Amino acid sequence: MPAKKGTGLLMVWVEVPDEIEDEFNKWYNEEHIAERLGIPGVLSAARYEAVSSGPKMLAFYELESSAIMESTEYLKVRNNPSDWTKRMNPGDVGTVYIRNIYEIIHPTELTDEISASPMAPALQIGRMDIPPEVEDEWNEWYNTVYVPNYEKVPGVIRGRRFKAVVGDPQYLTVYEFEHEGASQTEEWLRQQTIDPRNEAMRDAMLHVPGSPGIWKKTFELS
Repeated sequence: MPAKKGTGLLMVWVEVPDEIEDEFNKWYNEEHIAERLGIPGVLSAARYEAVSSGPKMLAFYELESSAIMESTEYLKVRNNPSDWTKRMNPGDVGTVYIRNIYEIIHPTELTDEISASPMAPALQIGRMDIPPEVEDEWNEWYNTVYVPNYEKVPGVIRGRRFKAVVGDPQYLTVYEFEHEGASQTEEWLRQQTIDPRNEAMRDAMLHVPGSPGIWKKTFELS
């Protein structure tokens, strides 16, 4: 079975003016996603819309590795845009535009289960930095306590953590959900405070505005 997930991510958050949103969505769904999926090493892709927080639109690409973004095949496509792409390029038309590339740091092994898993119906995403003096302790806690406890919550498929190769802040956490309400439950809230280290480690995080946020899937090529 072809892999659907690798070790890299491309995440593009964008908001566009209301008057071009319909054409922008049409371009993304009819041309852009398919074009990117034709590049070797781009394994899966879906579009999401913010349920809480923002920016409103998120394009989420699973990559064989972050190095794909420097490949000859990728750069050939990016450097030869169609006329439609020239008109709808998110970096030009977006009122908000964030394009980050990531490489996985947790889990450290890409299991067959993860590799074969589809794009999740909903995501909770955190984007943060951490002071250097607590970074090692914080990463150990996040990987061995915080993510595993949230993975016990009904509706949570898994949690993965990434480090930015391009863009900021430095750290990204992606929880894959069966539905957008998975983190609004009593069990999620219970896990939030279940370990005595949680309060101090959570307080140490330097989230960007709007983090964490929840996005629901709106488009995926069948």
